[in-house]
Amino acid sequence: MTDLVVTALGPVRLIELNRPDQLNAMSEELHSGLASVWDTVADDPEARVVVLTGRGRAFSAGGNFDIMTRVQRDPAFRQQNVDEARRIITGLVRCPLPVIAAVNGPAVGLGCSLALLSDLVLIADDAYVADPHVQVGLVAGDGGALVLPLLVGLTRAKELLFLGDRMSAEEAVRLGVANRVVPKDKLLDEAMDLAGRLAALPTQALRGTKRAVNLHLEQAMAAVLEPALLAERDSMHDPDHIAAVEKIITSRGRRRAGAEG
Repeated sequence: MTDLVVTALGPVRLIELNRPDQLNAMSEELHSGLASVWDTVADDPEARVVVLTGRGRAFSAGGNFDIMTRVQRDPAFRQQNVDEARRIITGLVRCPLPVIAAVNGPAVGLGCSLALLSDLVLIADDAYVADPHVQVGLVAGDGGALVLPLLVGLTRAKELLFLGDRMSAEEAVRLGVANRVVPKDKLLDEAMDLAGRLAALPTQALRGTKRAVNLHLEQAMAAVLEPALLAERDSMHDPDHIAAVEKIITSRGRRRAGAEG
């Protein structure tokens, strides 16, 4: 079973994060798959629209603490992680097909960035988005610092990134982070209906319009992305981050031991 599933549904490519038991937190396979999938769908001559979602009850919980621990200790793996993050962000922004995020549950960290960098965002009524990088001692370099200021303004973006607070579905729409709230049991159907409407539009006009609008993001990427990613890379082996991850892992171990006891 692969951690990233791409299904052809007529002109729509449904991309599903497929680690439901781990709330679609990143694995090595999922992270590398997200780095390459945008070129794959762009090269598909029959594809017109992408729908991005998560299987199970989460869109994506973001980081994996086992991977974080390895990143702390392995400089080569740390650089690979940053290089893949760069490809995930640039691939999503530059993918010629419009991308609809169907946020079916929590979208946290990199999961939040995946949603915010998509072209249109439908969010389930019980879902939320949050970027808690700073809370675990990391720079919010893999998307949050890039896109949030464009969506909500500098002051609100700083508040959300500094504090890592959750945005409910309704607040996400109010702030311009999502297009609309959808009942959870109707989310994928509405996303596919919207994808069908987009797929029926003139291809060159739609893709050209996405490219033109995303020049705003391209300008931000040229100025922000590389310094942000390098700052996040440097924070990946900072003592504050190491201590935060150790604390979380220890706390989870104690909870599991208590449950088993």
